[in-house]
Amino acid sequence: MIAVIGLVIGIVLGLFFQPDVPVGLAPYLPIAVVAALDAVFGALRAFMDGIFDDKVFVVSFISNVVIAAGIVYLGDRLGVGGQLSTGVIVVLGIRIFTNVAAIRRHIFHA
Repeated sequence: MIAVIGLVIGIVLGLFFQPDVPVGLAPYLPIAVVAALDAVFGALRAFMDGIFDDKVFVVSFISNVVIAAGIVYLGDRLGVGGQLSTGVIVVLGIRIFTNVAAIRRHIFHA
C-alpha cells in the first residue's frame, strides 16, 4: 500500500512541477521507464502468485534500471546506442507482456 501511495504522490509531483530532463540523460529516460515497468509488472505477477517479496522488488527495480541504462551507455560509447536501446526495449517489452499475460490469466481465469 505504501508503494501505491508513493507512486501516486510521485505522479502528482511530476505533473505539478513538470521537471525537465537534461539533454545528456534524455536517451536513458525511456529505457529507465520500461525497465521500471518491467519490475512493477513482475511484482504484481509475484503478488498474484503469492510469492511477492518487497526486498526482491526493490533490488529488481533498481538493478533493472541500472543494467538497462548501463547497456545503453555502453552502446553509446561503442557507437551503436540505437541498436542496443532497441534490444533492451524488445527484451523488456517481451517480459512485460509475459507478466501482463500471467496477470490477465489470474484475473480472468483464462
